[in-house]
Amino acid sequence: MNFCLNTQLSFPYKFAVVSASTGAGKSIAMANSVRIAAAQMTSVNNLAVNFATCSRLVKEAASAGAKLLCFPENFSFVGDLEGESLKIAEPLDGPIMKGYCSLARESNIWLSLGGFQEKGSDNAHLRNTHVLIDDNGNIRSTYSKMHLFDVDVPGGAVYKESSFTEAGKDIIVVDSPFGRLGVTVCYDLRFPELYQQLRFNHDAQVLLVPAAFTTVTGQAHWEILLRARAIETQCYVIAAAQAGKHNDKRESYGDTLIIDPWGTIVGRLSDRSSTGITVADIDFSLIDSVRAKMPVCKHRKPAEFWNQSV
Repeated sequence: MNFCLNTQLSFPYKFAVVSASTGAGKSIAMANSVRIAAAQMTSVNNLAVNFATCSRLVKEAASAGAKLLCFPENFSFVGDLEGESLKIAEPLDGPIMKGYCSLARESNIWLSLGGFQEKGSDNAHLRNTHVLIDDNGNIRSTYSKMHLFDVDVPGGAVYKESSFTEAGKDIIVVDSPFGRLGVTVCYDLRFPELYQQLRFNHDAQVLLVPAAFTTVTGQAHWEILLRARAIETQCYVIAAAQAGKHNDKRESYGDTLIIDPWGTIVGRLSDRSSTGITVADIDFSLIDSVRAKMPVCKHRKPAEFWNQSV
């Protein structure tokens, strides 16, 4: 893998890469294109109901020929009351995640589970964890959300995720049959330096952005930010979204999207508030073509350029 090492950002975080391999230890060869899917759903405060919805969508994606299905943030649970998410938080080897591992294995499909309530280091905190499961039902990688949503949205919600969530510090990329995956969660989308790191320092080809955007911020910024991240990094972006009313207090914008490296939307549900999937093909030749014709990787200024005194 040829990295573009023209670093221009200093980043105080650790980096990890996970390689996909067969049981014999051989790397999985990627075809020229591979079909993937992104899910849209309205999670509620019932683990069994959400699992049933996810199971149905997995079967739908597998029937459509998708080899990877991406779920949104908080796919397994959205609480009605303060503190509910903490009460149901579990370690990754708990029964909730084991159920999703079995689902991936039974349907022979990879799952991107964006935003699982993983038990934190104490009873007052959890981790907002993006879990990647392979088609054998094995957890291949995890990423804890780095940027926490502490905001007072004008005309919208007041939310302080840091009051109950531990922020992650690791940048994660994963080698897979669907390319080199850069793993993020929701509010990370507003911080382009993370995506620049994933592409230009760690050679990501596909960026995963599971989310539960508010209706106010979603209407204003969701599509714009996603297309910008795709264009800037010349990567596919897969953005699975929560949609609709979860309860009397919480509503998500929806509009699940798959965007190609030129910034073109290649997958989208016709109804941004419905439950369902959208399917598209990751075309590796398109990634190579866009990057060759507009070689921004070579044109980026090195870190020393920005650090030099005026």
